[in-house]
Amino acid sequence: MTVTIADKRAAFRKLHEAGCFVLPNPFDVGTAKMLQHAGFKAIASTSAGFAWSVGKADTKVELDEVLAHLTALSAAVDIPLNADFEGGFADAPEGVAANVTRAVATGVAGLSIEDSTGDKADPLYERELAIARIRAARHAIDASGGDVLLTGRCEAFLWGKPDLNLVTDRLAAYADAGADCLYAPGIKSIEEITAVVKAVAPKPVNLLIGASGLSLSQATELGVRRISVGGSLARMAWAGFMRAAKEMAEQGTFSELANGYPGGELNKIFG
Repeated sequence: MTVTIADKRAAFRKLHEAGCFVLPNPFDVGTAKMLQHAGFKAIASTSAGFAWSVGKADTKVELDEVLAHLTALSAAVDIPLNADFEGGFADAPEGVAANVTRAVATGVAGLSIEDSTGDKADPLYERELAIARIRAARHAIDASGGDVLLTGRCEAFLWGKPDLNLVTDRLAAYADAGADCLYAPGIKSIEEITAVVKAVAPKPVNLLIGASGLSLSQATELGVRRISVGGSLARMAWAGFMRAAKEMAEQGTFSELANGYPGGELNKIFG
C-alpha cells in the first residue's frame, strides 16, 4: 500500500490529538529509515544534526541544502516528517512565507518557525514581528493547500533570556496567529513545563528532552503532547565515531571498533 503525503499529514495531526509521543530526530536518510524500523510513528529533522553531517556548524546550512535534505528524508520513509525550519531563512514575514511554501513542497507533514535572530546582542525578534512571521507561515501553508502542522517556537531560554512570562506570552500569541503546536526549547522544570502547557491549552506542546530530562510517562502526566531530542542522537553517533577515531590516531589501537553495530544487521534492516 502506497503511503501518500496527504496520508502522512493526516497521521501527524492525529498524533497530536491525545496522549504523548516521541518525535526522534534523524540526521540523514539512513537514520530516518532506522527510526521508522524501530517503530516510531513520526520523526523530525534536526538543523544541528544535519549541519554536522555535511561538515558545517548549526545555523550555517543554506536554504537550498535544507530543502534538498527535507525532500530526501520525506521520500525515504512512510511516517510523517516534521521539519526543523529554523527561522524560516528570512527576517521579513514575506520571506518566511515564500520559504515555507517551498518547504511544504518537500513533502513534510509539519514544520517549525523560531523567533531567534541569531544575534547575541538582540537574540529575539521584536514581539509583533515574531507574531507576524508565524502568521505569514500559517498563511503560506493554507495557500499551498497542504495540511502541514505549524509549530511556533520561542527560543528565549536557549538565548540567555529565561523569562517564563515572556515565553508564555509569546507562545500564546503564536497560537493565536495560527501555530498548531507550541515549543519552548530549554524549559526543564515541572513548573516551567506546566506553565507553558496551561498558557497554550488546548493546543499541544512539544518538549525538548536531553539525557537528564523527564521520562515519557512523566511528560505525559504534565500534559506534554510530543517529545523531541534535537541533535542528541547525532551527538551520540559522533561520540562513538570520535572515540574510535581518537584511539586509532593517538594510540594506534582499534579496540573501540568492536563496539560498532553489526554490519549484517544493518544490511538486513536496509535490505
